Amino acid sequence: MSRPTARVVHLVSRPTGAPTAGNFAFLDETVPPLAPGEALVENLFQSVDPYMREEMDEGGWALHAPLEGRTLGRVVESRTPALPVGTLVHHRRAWRTLSVITPAESFVLPDFAGVPLSAHLSVLGGTGLSAWVGLTRIARLRADETIFISAAAGGVGTAAGQLARLLGAGRIIGSTGSAAKAAHLTERLGFDAAFDYHDAPIADRLREAAPDGLHVYLDNVGGDHLEAAIDTLRDHGRIAWCGAVAQYNNLQSPPPAPRNLYDVVGKSLRLEGFLVREHLDARPGLYDFLVPHLRSGAVVPDETVVPGFERVVDAFLGMLRGANTGKMIVRLAE
Repeated sequence: MSRPTARVVHLVSRPTGAPTAGNFAFLDETVPPLAPGEALVENLFQSVDPYMREEMDEGGWALHAPLEGRTLGRVVESRTPALPVGTLVHHRRAWRTLSVITPAESFVLPDFAGVPLSAHLSVLGGTGLSAWVGLTRIARLRADETIFISAAAGGVGTAAGQLARLLGAGRIIGSTGSAAKAAHLTERLGFDAAFDYHDAPIADRLREAAPDGLHVYLDNVGGDHLEAAIDTLRDHGRIAWCGAVAQYNNLQSPPPAPRNLYDVVGKSLRLEGFLVREHLDARPGLYDFLVPHLRSGAVVPDETVVPGFERVVDAFLGMLRGANTGKMIVRLAE
């Protein structure tokens, strides 16, 4: 019996600076017969994320080999009772239309009636979990506090703003890359203030938006955003450092460290970086907190969904340029 063919993407060269479509190649691969304990998944949605830019450099993804990433799919063939045909799963064998997985490499998705499947890659997925961990475990946001979120119109940022509101934050401030995105944050997602960081020095905009100072900063950018936040934070403020998009394309010459870094000592600030993969045990708490709000419509996943596997590279490159609002997701199949 003939085996199905998977369409896949490989990394074929490493970028210098910003990546291009020429760093990738589309190929067709025949899916081998399943071994005992394996299942074949038709992939339905794939996430493209900022961290993937770092994986393109030396020491990250191998060249001319399958790539990884957060993916949702449906089991279409199985040789394991743990993953019967029809099961919806989350796995990381991404950048392909069909994936062979084992139970250990996958996570069976809970059945949340009334919640869209794609939410498991946005507010209920890695980006939402990053926001949840940053706010509740790292920064320990308290009611009525003022929080600043950088890259606020991205996947983590839009989730963090909505979660911060539900957690009782007193004032939520976001930075983003355009006036239209700033308006999206305040008019659609409940931010109290948002600004285009190109318009004026970030420290000046922060002092205008938070005249009484900040209690918490969720950092997705680093560089000048971190410097401005340190300047604006009140004594004993907290910084949860999640990402550094300011330097992903400039790893050989990253932006200078904040010139006011010693103020972390002078103000008794707490700065803690974290990786969401070390906090997967927080997922049930996120589900318990957020699913009722998703079902009621109080929270709507903020997503930019790009249709078609053939556009997965375009979606990734567009995400790095800020072409999305909310989480960038590729719909691979219906």
